[in-house]
Amino acid sequence: MANKRDHGGGLDAAIKRHGGRRAQWLDLSTGINPVAYPVPSLSDDAWTALPDTGMSDDLIQAAREFWNVPDGVDILASPGASALIAQIPRLAQAGSVCIPTPTYNEHAASFSDNHWQVQPDGPADAQVLVHPNNPDGRMWTSDDLTARLKIIDESFCDVSPERSLMPHASEPGTIVLKSFGKFWGLAGVRLGFAIGDPDLIGRLKDMLGPWPVSGVALEIGTRALCDPAWADTTRARLATDTARLDALVCQNGASLLGGTTLFRLYRVDNAKGWQDHLAQHHIWSRIFPYASDWIRLGLPAPDDWARLEAAL
Repeated sequence: MANKRDHGGGLDAAIKRHGGRRAQWLDLSTGINPVAYPVPSLSDDAWTALPDTGMSDDLIQAAREFWNVPDGVDILASPGASALIAQIPRLAQAGSVCIPTPTYNEHAASFSDNHWQVQPDGPADAQVLVHPNNPDGRMWTSDDLTARLKIIDESFCDVSPERSLMPHASEPGTIVLKSFGKFWGLAGVRLGFAIGDPDLIGRLKDMLGPWPVSGVALEIGTRALCDPAWADTTRARLATDTARLDALVCQNGASLLGGTTLFRLYRVDNAKGWQDHLAQHHIWSRIFPYASDWIRLGLPAPDDWARLEAAL
């Protein structure tokens, strides 16, 4: 039986408990950019044709340039980073894997389901570093890369590209994961990337099979990755909005523990109480089963700040 995954989201369950309609809720539990990349007009082929090699090649080239991918490193696009996380433990014979905690729990669940021994520290056959870490924003360095199989999950790193560990993608046994849905705010597109060791990337490609990414995702992803001006403007806005969120939440009795400019982690006296109070105002947040005083909030969209201010 697969391990239970604890995630943000879960808005349907919140609605069932607290009432209202989905359109009436403000979901701050996921850390997704609330101002999404504007979806361009798409070609007919994006909808009606099987994704051809040219469309895939365009996306891969855009990814290579946007993330400054080292020469000799391969890139695989996938239907979301989760599809890659589910397959990565199959790349090596099961052994021990170090996944420092607390962190995003999908990696541990996937390795455990594939009969790996998961441990929070110490030497191991494989390691997963979520960079920056979710939920506390911890950053890692090259000195932390010690295992033969190294998975660097940079799903939230596009807010801090100068801290990326992408230069290490050229090292044997290394895979860097990227998530399109977080920074670009288009989680529904379902687009992720594995970047690294050509042998490992080739095997992941075989596991996913032909046409793993829709033509729609290929076209939207290519346009977005070829728009660095939007990315720069977005980083500046996220930094401004993060400062505003910190001021608002901390003046109401919370203290900042960490995070990124897509989500913030706060210490409060009673996280469940905070979540329930916000839910009464149809605002959903993220709390954690291992820390009764931690609450994580994403950023409101520009028109939603007044709702959060009123609720607090």
